[in-house]
Amino acid sequence: MYRIARAALAAGLLSALFINPSPAQQTPLKIGVLSDFSSVYSDIGGMGNVEATRMAIEDFGGQMFGKPIDMVSADVLNKPDVASTIARKWWETEGVDMIIDLPTSATALAVMELSKQYEKIMIVTDAASSDITGKSCSPYTAHWTYDTYANAHTVGSAIVKNGGDTWFFLTADYVFGHSVERDTGDVVKAAGGKVLGSVKHPLNTADFSSFLLQAQASKAKIIGLANGGGDTINAIKQAGEFGIVAGGQNLAAIVMFISDVHSLGLKLAQGLIITEAYYWDLNDKTRAFGKRFLERVKRMPTMNQAATYSATLHYLKAVQAAGTRDTKTVMAKMRELPVRDAFTDNGSLREDGRMVHSMYLFQVKKPEESRGPWDYYKLLAEVPADQAFRPLKDGGCPLLK
Repeated sequence: MYRIARAALAAGLLSALFINPSPAQQTPLKIGVLSDFSSVYSDIGGMGNVEATRMAIEDFGGQMFGKPIDMVSADVLNKPDVASTIARKWWETEGVDMIIDLPTSATALAVMELSKQYEKIMIVTDAASSDITGKSCSPYTAHWTYDTYANAHTVGSAIVKNGGDTWFFLTADYVFGHSVERDTGDVVKAAGGKVLGSVKHPLNTADFSSFLLQAQASKAKIIGLANGGGDTINAIKQAGEFGIVAGGQNLAAIVMFISDVHSLGLKLAQGLIITEAYYWDLNDKTRAFGKRFLERVKRMPTMNQAATYSATLHYLKAVQAAGTRDTKTVMAKMRELPVRDAFTDNGSLREDGRMVHSMYLFQVKKPEESRGPWDYYKLLAEVPADQAFRPLKDGGCPLLK
């Protein structure tokens, strides 16, 4: 009798396990997009990143564990305190499982601290500081698109090799700009060049005149633009008004996007040497994704927007393969699975959180070379992951000690 009762109890418990899924699987998986919708980085990420996330959810099938996948989004106003407040609310009370995007390095680093506190996954697809996977690395953060080290090494080294051996930096005065100046300056000096100086400017400034005059007075062959988005566009436009390039100095846009070239036009942007992680016209996969994105957003995707699609899709694949949304299990699966999609054919996620992949060196076409809208780049070189990104041993990531 006792054996029968015990067997019945065991059967009942087993049945309950199948009838009642774990609490983690009873609620929909939820992804939060923290972006810049109103300021200097809205074109390179912004609503395009929201749409890219939506496309990845749709391509995955729209469901996880039998429930529709949810998405929320918010504008961080490029302020770390705002980003932290939203992230805390999402993780603490709104059931968000993963946060993606983060438009600036300062907002990314702030939310990374909360990610560690709540043991939740975040994927950085916009912010660029190499510190994200260096001294500030986290077991719960992946850095997807590019970083200041990779861009500095692909663009900086190419320019120095071609005679641009004296530099002066025009630097956005926050973590990202400082990282660009530091990493590019290291490349210039390692290649035998000299850094003659730098000047810091506020984020999203409208007037670059005083900063450009200092750069012009330095007589440096190369004025390195250690900024991004609208700041890069405005600096290049105003440099043209000051006749800086006509006077013999050249501009180096360390971090530049196809949306920037589109805003500038080929007449102003022609000849610029830039690096990107993605370009819509590289291959059949990139062209197919670019065409779909263009139909929905009415502009070609930036590398950040293509990377946001890639990172979201990879995360969803990892959750599915793991059979759980448990953070540590999913992160392990994200590192185990290769990254193969419209963004890259050769990606992998390292222990320090860096997703490594090929980077590309481009030159902006002359107006007469372009076949039409968004046909802006000539491919100069594909830089393999092990040459583009900082070696794992050199980053100073505490997780590896």
